[in-house]
Amino acid sequence: MTTSSNAPAIETSVAATGLRKSFGGLKVLNGIDLTVETGETISVLGRSGTGKSVLLKLLIGLEKPDAGSIQIDGQEIAGLPMQQLNEVRKGIGFLFQQAALYDSLTLIQNVEFPLSRHTTLPPGERKARAEELLKRVGMSSDAEKLPAEISGGMKKRAGLARALALDPKLVMFDEPTAGLDPVTAAEIAQLILDLKKAHQITSLVVTHDLRTARTISDRFIMLHDGNILVDGTFEDLERSKHPFIIEFLKDAS
Repeated sequence: MTTSSNAPAIETSVAATGLRKSFGGLKVLNGIDLTVETGETISVLGRSGTGKSVLLKLLIGLEKPDAGSIQIDGQEIAGLPMQQLNEVRKGIGFLFQQAALYDSLTLIQNVEFPLSRHTTLPPGERKARAEELLKRVGMSSDAEKLPAEISGGMKKRAGLARALALDPKLVMFDEPTAGLDPVTAAEIAQLILDLKKAHQITSLVVTHDLRTARTISDRFIMLHDGNILVDGTFEDLERSKHPFIIEFLKDAS
């Protein structure tokens, strides 16, 4: 079979092969393969303790795999020296489950922090950039507040603004709607959709929130006992006869 030479090449933002990770005698990831194409939004589903967050930490270099390859935009990061790994990380936004804001800094100072650390922008331009990002996530009027003065949903918004500070093309979300009421969770999901439409951002989302996943995702990965059970559309999940997936969809409905 031949393919047209005029067909556009599909760019791969993330490619992991044979990824294994154990902690002591506990196998968390059992040789999984994962690709995320540029511009895609993929949700990694599964119950708590199934290795979803560990997967994200491996992909961003916060944990090292026991075996396997991890490539970000074609560059191998497994085993990369810290200085080079930090350069790769500059192109990746990361929204932690608890937002991980600095308690002693105001929201605008939190958003400015990566700009002051990783760019040579003068203070006025850093502040303007931070103000624009807070406006983008609907937090302009709260810029001078401390994290302790705002709600969980607002912290997620501010954390997202900070994750976007260096204009990443790849953003990883660790349980972006955990602990939020349905209305606030829907607002966060809409923010993720808006980012994709406006900036063609590639997103990898770890979540157990099926409603949010269905709203934002192009593709779904179901992780269970360290293995990928399904990598496909929501219809692929619904067609699965695996007992765990059937139970997961039932519980999430």
